[in-house]
Amino acid sequence: MSALKKILMVDDEEDFCFFVKNHLERTGRFEVRTVSHGRAALKESRSFQPDLILLDIIMPDISGDEVAESLLEDPDTREIPFVFLSALASQLQERDDSPVKKIGGRHFIGKPISKGRLLEAIDSMLDQKM
Repeated sequence: MSALKKILMVDDEEDFCFFVKNHLERTGRFEVRTVSHGRAALKESRSFQPDLILLDIIMPDISGDEVAESLLEDPDTREIPFVFLSALASQLQERDDSPVKKIGGRHFIGKPISKGRLLEAIDSMLDQKM
């Protein structure tokens, strides 16, 4: 049996985090940690070393974009792939059938997203990492 893939979920909507974490862990394929602030995401990404970070854009302390830039500048986290998971990208869902979009070189997943589409998006991002 292969090791669980580690996912760091960064979103200030705690209910959303709870449901995503629950769904992903119930597949038996993932270990999921959640944080609700950008600064906490930076700290947790260094200690947890996730295989993928799901990153909201609008958060209470620092924006997801600022978190992304900090991750890319840090030698301990620059190789960790991340995908923005945000309602700001939801309009793209209607125009493109793939679960992961790219805008300005960054990967995006629009909210809301179904459980199946989220798993498909995560698998797609993890496959790119290998």
